[in-house]
Order: sequence, then C-alpha cells, then structure tokens
Amino acid sequence: MPERWVVDNDPSEKFPIYTRGNVGEVFPDPVAPFSWTLWGIPHAEPGWAEALVRFGAFDDDEFTPGVMETLGVFGGYAYLNVSITRVFGARVPGMSPEAVDQTFFGAEAATAPPYMAGPHDESPTHAERSAKTLEWILTATRLPEQEASRDTVRALRDQRPDLGALTDAQLLERARDLINTHWQRLWVEHIFLTHCALVPPAILGAVAAALDDPTLVTRLISGLGEVDSALPAHALWDLSRTVTASAHLTQAFDTGVDGLRARLEASSHPDATGFLAAFDMFIRAHGARGFNEWEMRSRTFETHPEIAWSAIDRIRHAPNSADPRDAQRRLGSEREAALAQAAAALAGDPPTQAQFLAGAQAARTFLAGRERSKTNVITLVHEARMAMRELGRRMVERGVFAEVEDFGMLTDAEWTSVISDASQVAQIVPPRKEQMARLAALEAPFIVDGQVPPLDTWRRRAVDVAPAAPGDVLQGVPGCPGTATGRVRVITDPSDPRGLEPGDVLVAAITDSSWTPLFIPAGAVVVDQGATVSHAVIVSRELGIPCVVSVGVGSRSLQDGQWVSVDGATGTVTVIQ
Repeated sequence: MPERWVVDNDPSEKFPIYTRGNVGEVFPDPVAPFSWTLWGIPHAEPGWAEALVRFGAFDDDEFTPGVMETLGVFGGYAYLNVSITRVFGARVPGMSPEAVDQTFFGAEAATAPPYMAGPHDESPTHAERSAKTLEWILTATRLPEQEASRDTVRALRDQRPDLGALTDAQLLERARDLINTHWQRLWVEHIFLTHCALVPPAILGAVAAALDDPTLVTRLISGLGEVDSALPAHALWDLSRTVTASAHLTQAFDTGVDGLRARLEASSHPDATGFLAAFDMFIRAHGARGFNEWEMRSRTFETHPEIAWSAIDRIRHAPNSADPRDAQRRLGSEREAALAQAAAALAGDPPTQAQFLAGAQAARTFLAGRERSKTNVITLVHEARMAMRELGRRMVERGVFAEVEDFGMLTDAEWTSVISDASQVAQIVPPRKEQMARLAALEAPFIVDGQVPPLDTWRRRAVDVAPAAPGDVLQGVPGCPGTATGRVRVITDPSDPRGLEPGDVLVAAITDSSWTPLFIPAGAVVVDQGATVSHAVIVSRELGIPCVVSVGVGSRSLQDGQWVSVDGATGTVTVIQ
C-alpha cells in the first residue's frame, strides 16, 4: 500500500499533536482530492488560523504560510491539531488545555500525550485580547453576521441556474467561483463560533463542579431552540405525520421505499400530490444535508432522496408522543428549572451567579450560532456539489467515469486539463479509487504525535471486539439527559435504517446531521465518537433523545437484540440481557 494519499501532508514540527476527535464525525472516511484541493488546503487551513487570530488567542505570524498546521491529512484521514487548541486553552481566561481537550474531543482525549506547556503558551497579551472576546460572548444575544450569511447562501440556492444548460467549463467554473468567492469567509465565521462555543460549557462546568452536580451542564445546554441542524428532523417528522394521517400514503409506504416516488407520481390521489409537493419543499430547504456532508462527492437529501424516504418510513411508526417539538419544550422547561435552582444556590455569591447566568445565556446563543454557521457552509458546498455532479453525470454518459462521484477523485489542478482532454482520467481515477478503498478499510489512529505511524501498522476496521455481556457498563460522555431502556439496533448506514423500530436504542460508530432524523423513533442514541460540542450531540439535545457519545467501541461490542439501559445524564450504557 502506498504510504501517502494524494493530499497527505506531514505533521507540523511546531504544533505536532493531531487528533481525529470532532473531525472524525464530519470526515469519517478518507478525504477526496477535489474537495481538499478546492477548499481544504487553500481556504480551510488559513481560515482556521484567521479565526483564532480574530478570537485574540494568536497572532498571524505564529502560523506558517502555505503549511498545513491547524489541519492535517494522514493516510487520507482528516485530523485537527491538538497542540494549537491547547495553546488556545492556555491563553483564554477561564479555559485550560485540559478543558478544551475534553470539550472538543471527548473521552478519547485522555489518550493524547499530556499537555506540556511551551515557553510562549501563556501570554498576557493574548489573554487581554481574548478577554475582550469573552466579554462579547457573555453579552451577545444575537449573531446578525450569521443571519446575513444565511441570507447570502439561501440566495445562491434560489439563484441556481439550469445546470443542464451550462457547458462543462461553465460547470467547473461555477463550482470554483462559489468556493473561492464565499467559502473562506463562511468558514472563518464557523470556526470562530466553534471556539466561542467552547467558553459557555467551561463556565457552566466550573459551577457544576462547585455545586457537585455532574449532570448540570448537560441539562443547561439542552432544549435551546433555534438550532438549524435540527430543522430537517422537524420537517421529516411533519412529513411522517402526513403519511400516518393518510390511508393512501400509508399503503404506498407499506409497499416499500423502493420505487415509492414513481408510485406516488403515478397516483392522482390528492394526498399523493400534496405529499410530493411538501417533500419537494423539504428538499429545496434541506437538500444540502446528508452523510459526510462536507465532502462534495457524498450523498445528501437532494442527490439521494431515498435517505429522506427511509427516514420518513422509520419515523412514521413512532407514536405522536415522540414529537420532537414536545421533547424540545420539555427539555427547555427542565433547563429553566435547573438554571433557577443553580442560580438560587449561588445567591450568596453575586459575582459568580452573574457569570453563571451569562454563561447559560451564551450557551444558548453560541451553540445554536455554531450550528447555523455550519449550515451556511454546507449549503454553499452543496451548490458546488450540484454543479460537479452534473459534470460527473456527463462524464459517465461519455464513458469517462464509472460513476458520477468520480469527479471527486481528481484534484482541482487536474480538472483544469481534464475539462478539455479527459484521456488521462483512466490512468488517474481507477487507481485512486482502489487506494481509497484500501485506506477506508483502516482505522485511523485517534492521535498522531509528530510522526504518522506506517500504514501497515494501522488496525483494520473489521477487527473483532469482545461482545458486551450482561452487567457490563460502557462509559461515555453525556450527550442529552434522560434515561431509556430498549433493544440495541446497530445502524451502519443512515440511508438503510431497516430494522430500527420505535423505542430501539440506535447504536452507531459515528453520526452527523443525516442521522438525526433517525433519532426521533429511537428510544436512545449511543455513538462511538463525540463530545460536548459535537454537531450531532447538539441536535440530539434539541430532539430530546437520551444520548451518550464517545463510547469507544460501542458499535462493535453491543450486539443487535441486546437490551441496554442508557443514562444520557451520566453517560453510561448498561447491558441488561
């Protein structure tokens, strides 16, 4: 096996420690060359540094121009830099390297080398600058910049041209222009808000420790409302209720998801035509969301509507009592009660009480704002994706590509020549697809410390794990409070959730926004990866589903049919039988 993927880079000598934590949720598989060369290297790397400078925690000259430091790709897998986030924790008042590790990377952060302070990690100058940002974080109640960006990307979606009428060169230029014009600004907003979102849980965590209430933080950041990433699940719930209310639609779904759209289109029943109109509105509003949605060659609700059909099919079996809006309201009420109780306990310490209340409000503002900023970038990526898929479709018709998604296997630079002469594709794409498949069979190390282990030492993903036995307790990180007991159902593909029944405990190695609709019928959710600010975790708190993340090998040790008890407040999964 070749030691390097086409977009691999070397670890930074200055900031040597990297992790799969957090990024493993949004890039679970090897990155494709087109995405990484179009926006990863030229925009994501400098954009991350720009966001840290904007926060006040770094200076521009602390980063090396043209060198991948904040991000990395090793063996094809994307990594985040731990060394840099630890310096961030050391410089920002009220934070610490250890707190950032835990909040950002989850329980597996403990596998990283211990933090060793560098001579310039602590910096009064950067602490003073960051303090100004902290003051803003603790007083802001709206984020108009993100609202303006949302209007921008929605306009880009509304103004999408007839892609079929564009030439090959125009399709490629559209994808490039969308990314080069808008992507880095939206990315800087997202990474800046991601770091802002680390602050409120740290403040709340300090108070929770003082009050000896380990469940307080999770309760205070649940049921926040206005979380963009939860909206597709709400919309799919509404569609599922339309199905359950109609005998005609119920019969259509009972026949099976395969061929469902064609059957509905062939029907003259008003329920069918009304449902299809509502579904098309859903695709227009949320078509950008999907599995591994940062990756341009990945499936989304618009490119593969069967993902949404399958989700509706599972959700329709859930009782009306599973309405996610009811759960959100319940968690919101519980959050307000917990907030009042903790504030009353701090009544004798007015300064701490004031900071605590400000931290609770900031959690609401910035956790939701972070999700909105992600939605903005994802929507932009999707517009570029649709242009490239049209180009890929044409290449399939001409016999150049084997499948539409092969467009992602070329680098941006290679596309410049391929657009006029595709003869070289046969020598480039098939070997890369074979190599990517071999890399995808490997389990990337969670931590890389200065040197990437040789690929022949990486474990294979299929390595057996001893099954969990009755009485075993799997410890993870609290995701969403609540308890549930149910039958385990291990799901590996969100577009194929067959077998997931209402009340089952959904167990997965990794989740992102395409999975969250499946949370609705589930009694609880258990995920191998994740941390306090993981996107899927934030959404689970909006849907009111007991959730435990960072369970490690839960998806391999828990077996279909086992019964488990999940406690989302303590982060435990107990095997019953």
